[in-house]
Amino acid sequence: MPPPSDIVKVAIEWPGAFPRLMEIDQKKPLSSIIKEVCDGWSISTHENYALQHADGSGFYITEKNRNEIKNGAILRLTSSPAQNAQQLHERIQSSSMDAKLEALKDLAKFSRDVTFAQEFINLDGISLLTQMVESGTERYQKLQKIMKPCFGDMLSFTLTAFVELMDHGIVSWDTFSVAFIKKIASYVNKSAMDVSILQRSLAILESMVLNSHDLYLKVAQEITIGQLIPHLQGTDKEIQTYTIAVINALFLKAPDDKRQEMANILAQKQLRSIILTHVIRAHGPINNEMAHQLYVWQVLTFNLLEDRMMTKMDPQDQAQRDIIFELRRIAFDVEPEQNNIGGSIEKRKSMYTRDYKKLGFTNNVNPALDFTHTPPGMLALDNMLYFAKHHQDAYIRIVLENSSREDKHECPFGRSSIELTKMLCEILKVGELPSETCNDFHPMFFTHDRSFEEFFCICIQLLNKTWKEMRATSEDFNKVMQVVKEQIMRALTNKPSSLDQFKCRLQNLSYTEILKIRQSERMNQEDFQSRPILELKDKIQPEIIELIKQQRLNRLVEGTCFRKLNSRRRQDKFWYCRLSPNHKVLHYGDLEESPQGEVPHDSLQDKLPVADIKAIVTGKDCPHMKEKGALKQNKEVLELAFSIMYDSNCQLNFIAPDKHEYCIWTDGLNALLGKDMISDLTRNDMDTLLSMELKLRLLDLENIQIPDAPPPIPKEPSNYDFVYDCN
Repeated sequence: MPPPSDIVKVAIEWPGAFPRLMEIDQKKPLSSIIKEVCDGWSISTHENYALQHADGSGFYITEKNRNEIKNGAILRLTSSPAQNAQQLHERIQSSSMDAKLEALKDLAKFSRDVTFAQEFINLDGISLLTQMVESGTERYQKLQKIMKPCFGDMLSFTLTAFVELMDHGIVSWDTFSVAFIKKIASYVNKSAMDVSILQRSLAILESMVLNSHDLYLKVAQEITIGQLIPHLQGTDKEIQTYTIAVINALFLKAPDDKRQEMANILAQKQLRSIILTHVIRAHGPINNEMAHQLYVWQVLTFNLLEDRMMTKMDPQDQAQRDIIFELRRIAFDVEPEQNNIGGSIEKRKSMYTRDYKKLGFTNNVNPALDFTHTPPGMLALDNMLYFAKHHQDAYIRIVLENSSREDKHECPFGRSSIELTKMLCEILKVGELPSETCNDFHPMFFTHDRSFEEFFCICIQLLNKTWKEMRATSEDFNKVMQVVKEQIMRALTNKPSSLDQFKCRLQNLSYTEILKIRQSERMNQEDFQSRPILELKDKIQPEIIELIKQQRLNRLVEGTCFRKLNSRRRQDKFWYCRLSPNHKVLHYGDLEESPQGEVPHDSLQDKLPVADIKAIVTGKDCPHMKEKGALKQNKEVLELAFSIMYDSNCQLNFIAPDKHEYCIWTDGLNALLGKDMISDLTRNDMDTLLSMELKLRLLDLENIQIPDAPPPIPKEPSNYDFVYDCN
């Protein structure tokens, strides 16, 4: 007979004694269990003791997390969180350097546990650490030269403990003094500083900026871009990542009127070029966190265009009208003075109207009206002027080529530029907040100071080329724009490293090539509509659904590593979840780092019986998506969020690493509950597998014997003289 589900068999350690094997009744109060353990070792003051995990996280066991204890777990009897916090609070104030260093080392380790952190914070421990950073370390400054390693380690452990304690979200960031901020900033501003101290100082500054507007203002006064750039020019990848994170945080939190000013400073300091040289093109791969920070920098940079994108043109503004005059002058080599030489006003108006028609404006009489729609607003006009000035030959060629064609075959430059600018803003999501999970940066946008404008210049030439290849007329305008968007998206898929490489890929994606790709995809997705085929599909479909279901469940058995999101990504915790082979239990637990390969069931502390699952919710219905935060409510995170609801008010919250894993897990969980799998991935898999199975069954195999076994592998050749070695 199996043991009751409330009984857990564990081993409990106590220093200097043999471990005890005992059964824990989860229905009993935790204090009673601790008293029973203490009585077994004749320890009288059980109130001063607690249980903690002896392996893995080493966290304290509380009434909230006691259900995480599993059979075979090894626990340790140790001093209670309150007593441990009190002892460490006293030890870190020791006059002995060695004792102080050892105490801070222990504090940095224990602070990861929220139970201990709460007790230490209740003793005003955060204030003590900040005082030590502000002034306490100064008493050892004189000893730094002879005890430099010890001093560096002590400060490093102090900052580590501070970061871990603040990461629990118990204390508000608004409570810190200017002196503390100045001290942390000084560690960042020093040219030669211990790497661990620099890492933690940068992490603290980033959290301050992201979590408090008042602290942002204070940090912005203490840290300049010029002081941060040398850290990017080093070789330490972690320091580079933290540095870009701080720059992104300052950029993100800057008021609208200051953001462009900051962008100008970044341009003066050649930040883009430094990132390109020392990060993107440096030796070694770019890790996920660095990719995320580069993506955030890219998004924030493009978001500077939002103001122009949402600004309508004022037809009465002479400065704005002069831009249109300049476009006309460059295209037709018309000098401004000619406007006033001879002829009536009507004649000049007629000449302007003719030229504006050649430029492809919709409103030939007053082209300013073309730029009154947002988006793209004035951004389209800015792009047109940039193209005319910096790619003058290409601009003139496009305008003159189209002005010499029949009216219905001309590609209207003005209208095309406006629609193309709007399309590029949609592709690059100009104006949207950066996603908390996205790593999708494009190296080519780091190769030019005016990357968006250059991107436009390449794409407007592509549009004109595609228009000619399609032999389009004015009625085909929307069709041409759809083809151009497909060309751009396909070229961006492979992340070209430079704008020139992007241009080359577009050259290979001509209209003819797009038609071939579409035809190939259409054939792969070919859907036969005759009645016998439809009947065959209906017969096959249940088999395919069962095949997809088994694949989803097998993937859940393999498991997936998820990340717990918080305000500081670099210190995020990982956790793993997988389904048991018998499909009856979900095993999950925290990890110290992202795993390589599968994580065994017995190393995952928690479990959830599938029978206890009540429902699966997704997107904005998830409990963890109902919390409001600056970066949590964006579209990308909502699309990756799902939760398992169980018991009365309990839930297990997920944010999938990507859309594919999201579909795998939601499909698999729905399959476990006997519900339909409705993800996009299931639909695609169904179409692909159904099409393949239909084609196999419809093959003409009459009088063809299909072997039961694969053909034998042929013998190796007697020599390899036919092989040509390219090296």
